[in-house]
Formats: sequence, C-alpha cells, structure tokens
Amino acid sequence: MLVNGRWTDDWQPVQESDQDGRFLRQRSSFRDRIGAASERGFAAESGRYQLYVAYICPWASRTLIALRLKGLQSVVDLCVVDPRLSDQGWAFTGEFGSDLDRENGARYLHQIYSTADPTYTGRATVPVLWDKREGTIVNNESSDILRILDQDFGELAGDDVILRPPALADAIDACNGRLYDDFNNGVYRAGFATSQTAYEEAVSQVFATLDWLERRLGQSTWLVGEQLTESDIRAFVTLIRFELAYYGLFKCNLRPLSAYPSVLAYLHRLMAIPAFAASVRPEHIKAGYYSIKALNPNGIVPVGPTPDYLTGIGR
Repeated sequence: MLVNGRWTDDWQPVQESDQDGRFLRQRSSFRDRIGAASERGFAAESGRYQLYVAYICPWASRTLIALRLKGLQSVVDLCVVDPRLSDQGWAFTGEFGSDLDRENGARYLHQIYSTADPTYTGRATVPVLWDKREGTIVNNESSDILRILDQDFGELAGDDVILRPPALADAIDACNGRLYDDFNNGVYRAGFATSQTAYEEAVSQVFATLDWLERRLGQSTWLVGEQLTESDIRAFVTLIRFELAYYGLFKCNLRPLSAYPSVLAYLHRLMAIPAFAASVRPEHIKAGYYSIKALNPNGIVPVGPTPDYLTGIGR
C-alpha cells in the first residue's frame, strides 16, 4: 500500500473488513474521462494512451474485452503486469507472458500511481488508463474505462458493437448492480471473509445469482435486450474464472458450473467471440490467484481443471 506516495508494507489481499469480517473493496481515486466528457481536457488521440492490465484480474479483463470489441488495439497501447503478485503488488518483469514498462520504466505498478500523484495514499490496482503526453493517470476504475472505450474515442473506435445503448441504459444498470454486489464482488467477499458468517452470507449470494443467471439465460441469448452489452462482459469475467479459481481457492464450491447448463452454454457463446477468448489466459489466472500467500501459503498451483470443461480454455 502507498501512503503519501511511498510504499509502506508488503502487499495484502484484504483491503478492509467490517466488524463482522466482511471484505470491503477500496474505491477508485482517478475518475476522469476522455474527449468532451473530460474535466482535464484529455483528448481522444491515437497513440496517446496506455492501458495497464493483468490477465488474472476480472476488472482489468473487462477493459481488454471492450478494447478489442471497439477495435482500439492500434489506438491504445497495452502493458501487461506479471500475474504473480509480489510483496510490492503488481510487477513489470517481462516474464510469464508479461511486459516491461517501457513507457515509464517502472518496476512496480505502485510507481505509476506515485508518479501521477506523489502524495497518493491507497492501493495500486489494475486497470489503469495512462496519458503518455501528460504523464498521469486518467482513470483507474474499470467500469469507467469500459465506457471510455465504448463512448469517448469517437471515430477512432468501431461502431459494430455499442456496449451501452441509451435505450437499454436503465436495464443495464439494474443488471450490473445485481452482478457486482452478489457475484463479481461476491466471490471476493467469500474468498476473503474472516468469519464463518460473512463467508456463508457471501456464498449464498453468489449461488443465488448463478440461479438467477440460469433462469434468465434459459430464456434469452444475452443478459439485457437482444444484443451484447457491457452486462455480458461483467458476467463473463467472473464466470470464466469460476472453475479456475473461485470454486476451489475462494471456497465457492456449493455447485460447479456444470450444474448450470444455460450459463455454461452462454459461456461457450461468449468464448466463441474473439475479443472474449483473447482476454482469457488460464495460466495467468491460476498463477495469479494461487500466488496469494494468505490463501495459498505453499504456492502450489493446481493442474486442473482440464481443458474439456470449456472448449478452448486450455489453448
């Protein structure tokens, strides 16, 4: 964690807990936009921005999917951190399919934060949208970056997919709220709970959401309306990690995904879309989650699940 821009302690997975042992997530600090919506005048320009991501991280993977769906791979540069969490958090090693930070020469992601704000206090998280011209962070909130990529790059972005069509905005928000509270963050509340009560509460909500998804997807191809939206991205990033990490390491093992045929068929449909498939690196997901010493002190990475549980996942 950074305190006034200085690294102070070894990385810890639990950001904060309430008095009943419930995991609490830190709020993002950099929340500007690009183009007309920008408060600081960040313009939509090709080559100006770099997106720092981790393939292990579901929040960062949201932005990877959106980047490719919108055809912005040649507009926004990517820098991938090592999936294995170090004592100083995310690192740039050039190993395990990750990158070195050639833009800023940082060794750790937290140095990007202290460069942007020398007095920053908080955790250094991915994704980060970085402005190379101004040498600062535009945004580090994945839900914002999703909408920046979808809406703020104008003619630089493709328009084949609109992730948040105005006519569906209210329905998308309602779906996103259910997904975030009880599923996307619910698996973390289960995995990082520090009391039995908090754990059981979180797990029950995770599986209530899977039951809800099964009913919904038994009647519809997509989660909202008749098209792919950002809600499908939000569901996908947790579903694709479920068997790889959450079922075992996070103790979300009441039922496997195979108990949800409509959900599993939906996951297959999304994996058939190149932008979704390209965001999945199973070896990063397993190496990253199983490097969390608080949950896996011996660092042993499981050999499974086998690739046949979802076509293409072991590619």
